Amino acid sequence: MRKLFILLPSLALYLLSSAQHPGFTLVNDHTEFQKAISETAAKTNTITSDFAQEKNLSMLSEKIKSKGKFWFKKENRIRMEYLSPFQYIMVINKDRVTIRDGQKTNSMSVSSNRLFQQVNKIIIDCVQGSALNNTDFKTRVFGNSNNYLIEMKPISKSLKNLFESIVITLDKKDNSVSSINMIEKSGDNTFIRFTGKQMNTNIADEVFIIH
Repeated sequence: MRKLFILLPSLALYLLSSAQHPGFTLVNDHTEFQKAISETAAKTNTITSDFAQEKNLSMLSEKIKSKGKFWFKKENRIRMEYLSPFQYIMVINKDRVTIRDGQKTNSMSVSSNRLFQQVNKIIIDCVQGSALNNTDFKTRVFGNSNNYLIEMKPISKSLKNLFESIVITLDKKDNSVSSINMIEKSGDNTFIRFTGKQMNTNIADEVFIIH
């Protein structure tokens, strides 16, 4: 009977964890995961890919869909260029974020905007293999035969006001980010899927400058 009382909470936790992310099981030992993404990060200098984004808003019945191109280059340089149905560019170049919306361009410090700061840090952490070290979140890792899944729950009050959770999937073939799902407190979410990824191609520094 005593063994049963010990087993039941563990079984309940396992079933709850699995139910939250169907097809994935909880990874308790992060050693293999951390080793894999750290080794990949050490040899990843650039990433280019296409992306598709879906924005789900409770006030709208239809999803807001957009597509574009993504570039990453060490150290801390990201460009997301939306090509359809509208044109919009966001560039993070180390400590600066620049946005071009139509003919209007704005530039600011990454640290001046909490959302930009966190999105930048999350992407960089995943690429550089340090996602589990982000102390702003309580993190759990799940896995299946093809992917890892990182579930990040915010700890600080300011982040809890922004996100309910952030869920990231990594492709085990190259340990690169396949998707990011940012779930807001309201239940709205932004889901971004990356496809056609190319690693370590030559990317000019000018890509991360908006004139």
